[in-house]
Amino acid sequence: MKFEGTNTYVATDDLRIAVNAAVTLRRPLLIKGEPGTGKTILAAEVAGALGLQLIEWHIKSTTKAQHGLYEYDAVARLRDSQLGDGRVSDISNYIVRGKLWEAFTAEETPVLLIDEIDKADIEFPNDLLLELDRMEFHVYETKETVKAVLRPIVIITSNNEKELPDAFLRRCFFHYISFPDRETMQRIVDVHFPGLQKRLLREALNAFYAIRDVPGLKKKPSTSELLDWLKLLLAEDIPPEALRGKDAKSIVPPLHGALIKHEQDVHLFERLAFLQRREAGR
Repeated sequence: MKFEGTNTYVATDDLRIAVNAAVTLRRPLLIKGEPGTGKTILAAEVAGALGLQLIEWHIKSTTKAQHGLYEYDAVARLRDSQLGDGRVSDISNYIVRGKLWEAFTAEETPVLLIDEIDKADIEFPNDLLLELDRMEFHVYETKETVKAVLRPIVIITSNNEKELPDAFLRRCFFHYISFPDRETMQRIVDVHFPGLQKRLLREALNAFYAIRDVPGLKKKPSTSELLDWLKLLLAEDIPPEALRGKDAKSIVPPLHGALIKHEQDVHLFERLAFLQRREAGR
């Protein structure tokens, strides 16, 4: 199985090599990069390109590693015993399978996405070391061992909110998705907006990269935010010349709410615009 990218996802050569290397090594692929650079959607694109089932496990701050294996619903069993339900004699009726169990018992090789692993507790990655390494785990309540019939392709994403343990990193193939350069970004836009007016695209990219280059910006706009902005520009029929100023770095662009997501960044652009007007008035 070789991943070569898809018609809807522009994968760089480095990313394609990383995906295929992880598949060959049979190790989880750990993907890092700025938010909005396509880390999460990569798993869906790999699954689609290879014709495989996608199993998604989205991690929250309250997620525990055990949730991915299984959960024993003791409360439901107690309630049923009080009601005289005959199911209580079989404890397996109260075992709720997690995403890893689902992936391990899939009839065909699946793609398992563990999304934003750094949101969980610092011990979360360590608690999955053995399961991801051996592709098996033990169910203590039923005394059975769940072992992967077909080793899933595991893609793990992180936004670098927390450092991941070295022992966990050793078991992964790592790839950092660099922010797209202008040429790659133009290819990405072409996928989502085929036939976009070239002048509008040129001026939009000029303004977008100028914003990202402003020193002191708390949050730089991402690829997904650029696509949202272009959609709004088209919907509102904004002309290309409206995106151009004498100094793109000091002008707040139209519909900037799609690109600038912090009030301190808005204030920064307002101050830059004020300074520009004051300089022009001298």
